[in-house]
This record gives sequence, structure tokens and C-alpha cells, in this order.
Amino acid sequence: MTAEATPALDAGRRLQEQVLAPMKAAFVGKDEVIDLLGVGLIGGENIFILGPPGTAKSALVQDLGRRLNGRVFDYLLTRFTEPNELFGPFDIRRLRDGDLVTNTEGMLPEAEFVFLDELLNANSAILNSLLMVLNERVFRRGREMRALPTLMVVGASNRLPEDESLGALFDRFLLRVRCDNVPAERLADVLHAGWTLEMGKSPPAESLGIDELRSLQRLLREVDLTAVRGPYLELIRRLRYAGIQISDRRAVKLQRPIAASALLCGRIQAATSDLWVLRYVWDTEEQVEVIASIVQDAIQRAGQGEGPAHPRSRPGDVPDAEGLARDLDRINARLSSGELSPADQAFLRDQVAQLSARCQWVPEGTQREFLNQRVASLWPALGGKP
Repeated sequence: MTAEATPALDAGRRLQEQVLAPMKAAFVGKDEVIDLLGVGLIGGENIFILGPPGTAKSALVQDLGRRLNGRVFDYLLTRFTEPNELFGPFDIRRLRDGDLVTNTEGMLPEAEFVFLDELLNANSAILNSLLMVLNERVFRRGREMRALPTLMVVGASNRLPEDESLGALFDRFLLRVRCDNVPAERLADVLHAGWTLEMGKSPPAESLGIDELRSLQRLLREVDLTAVRGPYLELIRRLRYAGIQISDRRAVKLQRPIAASALLCGRIQAATSDLWVLRYVWDTEEQVEVIASIVQDAIQRAGQGEGPAHPRSRPGDVPDAEGLARDLDRINARLSSGELSPADQAFLRDQVAQLSARCQWVPEGTQREFLNQRVASLWPALGGKP
């Protein structure tokens, strides 16, 4: 491990604790998307979010940029979007001298974080420029070429590509994740957290610097993938056999998010638990459950490996202790905020009862006991157990 590795690994821990965890508390039900954003950020890979309007896709990227003190470029694409709208117009002053130079102030070429909503509306006029941004982090216009400071591009749409001409664009988003409206039973938490966020009542965000993130990205090359080579190779073969199209290029690039998962867990060695990122390589919604099943089976066959595992590596039916703790904290905050109506109190009693049942399935004994104590502390304010 080089001298740069120790502080960079510390930056990975702080990214989890000071950025991703507070985001999960602020955006109810978006843990999966936030975990993917963390992996994409360190791995330098692009993330595609599939979901209907109004599910906080843009707000997530804006909040991530705010917490990291980075510049964000956010734009809604239409079929008529022109290159100037993304990259900036030609500089009129330079144009008079015969130089075709783009004025990029406040535009995509100057942003560390890029969010492109309704990505699949991209037209042929901007497609080639976007492909270079996504794949090479380079902006090219005529003879003008410059390297971009872009750390991550997030694209979103409420549909998957149907036109073959968009296949190359979609392929540049290595990881794909769904972002839906939360279930009805969590809507009250969404309203409370959303109001807090909207009114600026959340505590000041601790942040990392962009330079620290770049050092974390540079550390990717030092992650030892030896322990996952065999299981990873077998997993790719199984996915291909199941009809999942994973090209050699994508198979090579997927090693980056695997290494990023290890760094987020404070490890310089990848473990088989880091293969969880392959759940998000689907091309169609029909593939989501198939891929998740194959990936989880591969992790269980090979074992978790040494060192702490990413929480996303657990099977989907195992309760998330951290998520349960956050839900209990939200209920406690509502109980502390003032008098509740009988209807509100009855609703919270039902929620605590449901959470209490899920706490019993947390596999780790210390975490389970802690959660049970938190549940027990809430019952007196709710009039006792039902």
C-alpha cells in the first residue's frame, strides 16, 4: 500500500459516513440509488436511473454535488436540444478573430457532476459529443478539444431505449438502477423528510473536497482483485449463458465498480461480496430479477470473503439494520416534534409494530439487540405495545 492509500481509504470511509449516510436519511427509500451513486463516483462510471418523474432523481444528484462542494450541470433534454444548450455558445469575441472557441462558463464542460434528465431524447446533433463526454471525459467541437473535470454523469429516463440509434448512448451507462415512488406505508416519512429538506431544516452538510475524491479514484488501480478473479469470471459466464449480453469491454470496465465497492468498505483487497454491483448490468426490466438471483447465488457460493462487506451485498430479503435504525429515528423525531393527533399516533404505532417484526430478522445479534432497545424506548410515547 502506497503512502497515498491510507488517507484515501479514510476519504472512502468519510464519503460513506458524511455524504452517503446523510443522503439516505434525507431521501427516504432511495438507499439503493444512493449506494450506486457512491460506487459510480469512486469508479468514475456513469449511472442510468430508470423511473417516473417526481422521484427525486435530479434532487439526489444536486444534493450529492452540494455535499461534495462540486459544480453540478443539470439539464432536461428534448428532441430539439441543441449542442449550445449543453456545451455553451461560440465565444463571439473570439469568433470575430476567426477562432471557433466555445464559451463554456456554467455549462457541462465545467461541471464535476452532470445530470441529464430524459436522456433518451438525445438527438443526432448532440449524440457524438455526448458519447465522447461519457466515454472519454473529453469535449470536442471542430478543432477544439479539452479534457473535462467530470467525475460522474447520471442519466435518467422513464423508459428504456427502443431506437437502435440510442443503443450506443445507453451502453455508456455501465450501471442501471430503478427509482420508483416509495410504498404507501412510507409516504408519511417522505412527506416529513421532504418538508425538512425543502425548508432547509436539515443540519449543515459535512463534505469532502473534490481533490480527496480524485485521490480516491486514483486508488482504484491499487485495489487487489486476485480474490475475485475466479468467482467474477464464472459469474460473467453464467450471466452470458442466461442470455445477458455482457461484452468483453463491459466485463473489463465492471472491475472498476467492484474495486470501488471495496474502497467504500475500507478495503484495498476486493472480496466476493463486492460482486453485488453486477446486479445493475441489466438492459431490460425483465432481466432485473434474473440477474439479481444469479449474482446473489454466486456470492453465497463463494462466501463473503475477508473484511467488511458492503451492505448492498446482502440478499434482498435480509433486513437492513442501518435502514431500520433510520426509520426508528424518524419516528422518534416525529414523536418529539409535538402533539400528535389520534390518527397520527395510530399510524406510528402500526409502523413501529411492523419495524419491530423486521428487527427480529436482523442476523447480527448486537445490531438486533440495539434495534429492539430502540423499539422498546418508543412504545411508552405511543401508549404501550398494541
